[in-house]
Amino acid sequence: MSDNNHPIATGTIPSSAPGENFEPRQTHSSEDYTPDPSKSIPLPPNRQALVDDIIALYSCEPTVERVKRYTSDCVYDDQFVYANDRYKMAGQWFALPKLFKASKNEGYQIVKNEPGLIQFRNAQSWTFKLIPKTATINALVSLSLDPSTTDSDFIQVKYHKDQANDKDYSHEGLGFSFKKWQADQVMKHMDSPEVKVFEKDKDAGKESVRQYGSGGKEGNAPVKDL
Repeated sequence: MSDNNHPIATGTIPSSAPGENFEPRQTHSSEDYTPDPSKSIPLPPNRQALVDDIIALYSCEPTVERVKRYTSDCVYDDQFVYANDRYKMAGQWFALPKLFKASKNEGYQIVKNEPGLIQFRNAQSWTFKLIPKTATINALVSLSLDPSTTDSDFIQVKYHKDQANDKDYSHEGLGFSFKKWQADQVMKHMDSPEVKVFEKDKDAGKESVRQYGSGGKEGNAPVKDL
């Protein structure tokens, strides 16, 4: 199913709109997001540089410059976290090395490269600090891009979604409340100078969380093919 007419894919949402406006919604016929790097869509250098920085963040290699890949009003949305500004986002990325002994990228596959959207299947192995265990998670990463930067050398992200199963997120219920609480609480325990660089972003423009009642097709999450 093509996304070519979707506002995110075409980049027709104005850059001034808060990050919530850039959320991609999708369900899939399978929750198997195992990447096949040999089938990855090639990217131009400016987009490849963006993906390289995102992979480095996943791999417990945060820097201030890499976190600047996000707009001040960005949203990060995965199974465990909903962070709706760059200050909270910085807290998440800089907290990872404190929680994990290592994080290794096992490969990724670019599956969509559109004016306002990059999507890739990603395999990441996480080694916990407190227990000698490594877990590999395959997920679909969607990067909705800031329209004002899509042709620049330093592309920025408005909405970063990470899905590890076939359903999208409803943004409702106890599960979502925990996701938002987690993002809010991390900031209380992160006093690193790198995170403080983004403290002013906690006042960035944002909208109320969009709720969908369901993570399925009826919850504004149409079925899409990768």
